[in-house]
Amino acid sequence: MTALDVVKNYYESFNQKDWNGMLALVSPDIRHEPNQGDARIGLEKFTDFVHHMDESYDETLTDMVFLTEPSDQRVAVEFVVNGIYKKAEDGLPAANNQTYVVPAAAFLEVSGEKITRVTTYYNLPRWIKAVSE
Repeated sequence: MTALDVVKNYYESFNQKDWNGMLALVSPDIRHEPNQGDARIGLEKFTDFVHHMDESYDETLTDMVFLTEPSDQRVAVEFVVNGIYKKAEDGLPAANNQTYVVPAAAFLEVSGEKITRVTTYYNLPRWIKAVSE
């Protein structure tokens, strides 16, 4: 399976809310670099993050564009996040099931058919504006 196949399966599982399927594609020593805050290292911390996100947000990714490089180790993904803000986060606006649509991107590394790094970027002020209107 190529790095592209692994990443596509990962995001397909995400959109199906198949958290176990998604986590099965992640290395035990995953490095998760979020848009804000410190990196999370390890499957346990990443699993906690996934479950926390599921409690607070209901998201589906659309308009996905995958870009690869010749070594078959890295994949970049551009997408649109279509979401519902279900549960408030510290320091963020109150949650009242507001909907939002924001562009985002991620960069992933793959080794041995497992994702070893996920780095995600999006425009936080734009998201805050979307859930505050």
